[in-house]
Amino acid sequence: MHAWLCENPTGVDALNWKELPTPTPGPGQVLVKIEAASLNFPDLLIVQNKYQMKPELPFVPGSEYAGTVEAVGEGVTHLKVGQSVACLSGTGGFGTHTLAPAKLCMPLPAGFPATDGAAFIMTYATSHHALVDRASLKAGETVLVLGAAGGVGTAAIQIAKAMGAKVIAAASTDEKCALCMTLGADATINYTRENLREALKSLTDGKGPDVVYDPVGGELAEPAFRSIAWRGRYLVVGFAGGPIPSLPLNLPLLKGASLVGVFWGDFARREPQANAAMMGELAQWYGQGKIKPVLDRTLPMSELKAAYALMGSRSVKGKLVMVN
Repeated sequence: MHAWLCENPTGVDALNWKELPTPTPGPGQVLVKIEAASLNFPDLLIVQNKYQMKPELPFVPGSEYAGTVEAVGEGVTHLKVGQSVACLSGTGGFGTHTLAPAKLCMPLPAGFPATDGAAFIMTYATSHHALVDRASLKAGETVLVLGAAGGVGTAAIQIAKAMGAKVIAAASTDEKCALCMTLGADATINYTRENLREALKSLTDGKGPDVVYDPVGGELAEPAFRSIAWRGRYLVVGFAGGPIPSLPLNLPLLKGASLVGVFWGDFARREPQANAAMMGELAQWYGQGKIKPVLDRTLPMSELKAAYALMGSRSVKGKLVMVN
């Protein structure tokens, strides 16, 4: 097998494509022949030693991938050789093969291509957990999605619309805003040339959004929170914009609003049965055509460093997927 190996987490340039022994699955593991792997923001942080999970060196990055089971370890009964799966194991995806914990692999039904499978679990699970579980989103409510043209943003638009909500999508270019409209957004805000607070006031008749979905952080956080509706819920999803914002705590008080943390990974670990039920619903929605990953492009696995550069330029719409 071959894989991109991180021996020194100083950044993308330190990754090297190397030949490695093909491993044998142990108890509870499966060997996956990787067909596709998506690039997520944590995949950048982890090779810079900035992610909350710090794997033992050396490691192969690539948190999310899809492919075919080639071997199963002792005790694995729900997966079999030849089965198509999508996996989110945190590492291992940027190669030709990997060992994955069987419990973290989602069987893919017929007609679910590997490129979609590799771009499915993290973004849709995060967005579903955020909007349904943490925000208790109701039909008819208004959701503001920041960073709406990114991976989790595009998933959030689709999930919010599937639940009957009104969606205002905020993005940095007119092209990204146009993409959001094709996904079902009811309105868009280009925050590089529009005042976010004024636009939200106009679009909501002064009421403000009931839910703010924020995977970006940075300078947009405070104006978004100042615009939130009474009893609004502000979802802290991530900080793709870089700086972690500081909010005056009088703002939740004045709006009767909630500041809600979203950590899907720990939810999946702590509440596996609830997570499994959620993934079942998402798979059903995919089959019904309610949700479908937005792929910016696919690139050969050999061009991983170029994909990292694209993600860093913030020009990506949806997800980047590497293919073998």
